Amino acid sequence: MTLPSATSIEHADRSFPRLHSRPESGWVNDPNGILYLDGRWHVFFQYNPASARHADICWGHMSSPDLLTWNEHPVALRPVPGGRDSFGCWSGVATIDDGVPALVYSGVQAGDDRSDALVVRGARDGSSWGPERVVAAEMPADPRLIVVRDPFLFELGGRRWALQGAGFAESGGALLLYDASDLDDWRECGILIDASDSIARDLPECDAWECPQLVRVGESWVLIVSLWRYNAPHRGVGYIVGDLVIDERSGLPVFSSRRAGILDTGSSFYAPQAVQSDGRDGVEPRVLLWGWAQEIAPAGVRTRSQTDNDDNGWSGLLTFPRELVVHQDAVESVPARELVALRGPDADPDELPDQAEIELIGPGAAELGLGDDAAVQVIWRGELADGEQIRLLIDASIVEVFFSGREAATYRAYPQTGERFVLRADRSVGLRAWQLVQP
Repeated sequence: MTLPSATSIEHADRSFPRLHSRPESGWVNDPNGILYLDGRWHVFFQYNPASARHADICWGHMSSPDLLTWNEHPVALRPVPGGRDSFGCWSGVATIDDGVPALVYSGVQAGDDRSDALVVRGARDGSSWGPERVVAAEMPADPRLIVVRDPFLFELGGRRWALQGAGFAESGGALLLYDASDLDDWRECGILIDASDSIARDLPECDAWECPQLVRVGESWVLIVSLWRYNAPHRGVGYIVGDLVIDERSGLPVFSSRRAGILDTGSSFYAPQAVQSDGRDGVEPRVLLWGWAQEIAPAGVRTRSQTDNDDNGWSGLLTFPRELVVHQDAVESVPARELVALRGPDADPDELPDQAEIELIGPGAAELGLGDDAAVQVIWRGELADGEQIRLLIDASIVEVFFSGREAATYRAYPQTGERFVLRADRSVGLRAWQLVQP
């Protein structure tokens, strides 16, 4: 079967990304189920193909041999009328269980933030997914829990464990721990960590921790949580760096935190998924990460309303793939090394194309804006230290900024007729720009 390319879509909307992976229309949010299988990266995502609104959530599916060119697959999961996921197939992960690919996700029956952890198995090449939904873990009985969702799997001590994001009415975010040795039947094991942890208190207060990720980066374990609030803007994405060991007395994983921080300081980044790569893709073992880029522009930059999204027929996309780095217990994300292959001819910083990369080297001040000769809206502004390097990647309406030695920043900005992206920098700043093109 020949699959349509998702990175060569010709779209009437100038703000539609050309190099990021997403379908031509519909709503997209959290990346899910990232898996390397038979020489291809498979990335699933929250998807409503019918409109630019969060409703009737399915799992979309794309794959790539190189993280550069993407092909769209048929929808992998759809809500089952009357089933445990009748309201939506919400976020989760993928795994290989006894040689068979499986998707593990939150099945939601109503919009009340209660969910069950469901398992669906598929063909060995990941091309199709069976109809049977297995309930691995039901909504816990604890009445204090107001939110439970977004299962994540990890291995420690020769066994498989699971996490779910959660929120308690009185105390906020927490991660529930399960023994998932039997993928179809999990055993509740209490709480791995919650917002009362002395290091976790450094994160912004929220009502729940969702989309938990727990990966090993070098000698450290990195826990990532999305900071969710009821009927209010999210508080961003936090990380906690620490150690993870099996407690000799209980036989359960114990996480000891050392440092907490924010993974991305931009206005748009949320609900990332991280995956531990073992080198089978031809690159040394690493942790890859994708995030959801929401339709939220930074302060002072023209944004889009829900009506705008409806008129254009799409909303949301996934970021470029990133690699996680830990340095002195601080977590950075950098562009996946494959992305340098997108660099084409040199570009003029005063007349940047809609797909561009800019490399800056300090010292000095610089800013990226969007506008015309009369006025420019500033998307990002920064002061570079001597020798500091910054990379900015632009794709139509998404700008991803990567700093050496600190957290990234993801923004949205929407070019209109007569407008262009413009880079302004002090003469002391080293500068080079490229047009980004599909290889």
